[in-house]
Amino acid sequence: MRFVIEHLSKRFEKKEVLKDIDFTFEEGKIYGLLGRNGAGKTTLFNCINRDIRSDGGSFYLETEEGKRGIKAEDVGYVLSTPTVPEFLTGREFLKFFTDINEPSIQNLKPLDEYFDYMSIAAEDRDKLLKDYSHGMKNKMQMLVNIIAKPNLLLLDEPLTSLDVVVAEEMKALLRSLKDGRITIFSTHIMDLALDLCDEIVLLNHGELEVVEKSNLDSHGFRDKIIAVLREEEHE
Repeated sequence: MRFVIEHLSKRFEKKEVLKDIDFTFEEGKIYGLLGRNGAGKTTLFNCINRDIRSDGGSFYLETEEGKRGIKAEDVGYVLSTPTVPEFLTGREFLKFFTDINEPSIQNLKPLDEYFDYMSIAAEDRDKLLKDYSHGMKNKMQMLVNIIAKPNLLLLDEPLTSLDVVVAEEMKALLRSLKDGRITIFSTHIMDLALDLCDEIVLLNHGELEVVEKSNLDSHGFRDKIIAVLREEEHE
């Protein structure tokens, strides 16, 4: 399976955020989408998720059955700021999600097995989500995407504000889930991208460019990437 973007563009008034993007993402890899804050990473995700309309171009999946458009169930989207129904408990939220998606969920398990999988303590499962920590809300966001098993998983800086222990748990989880899907991990932290991702893609001046990880091991090349990002920041 491959996710193909062709000539994608997006403009906000006079600012062209995405410029004629062409790129192909392959199944079984975690792609690090590297770019400074404001480079357009979230805009790209919002176009893919159809939260906003692109100005031009297209994107689609290539599967064994052929080329087809992206369906809502193909895409999982984990935001940097967790969005969960805070008036529900963790268990109520998970039950609601599994109930409405039951026809499409493969091998549905008891709810406590999912909580165990995410290392959410038994005493927290019946607490209101508004009382969850940022890291626990992020785990719940990730959990519903694990259950749904989307073909394309978009991660918009989900580890940036997590403590070290939770962040390491989430990185291990993402590595274990990469087979059978395409994962795009947005970050502005180069070392995080190098540690977690199989491929690095730089979003710079509205265009995507592959960056060889072997090159990033060179301090000179790292300095070049940082200089490019700083140049964009000051424009």
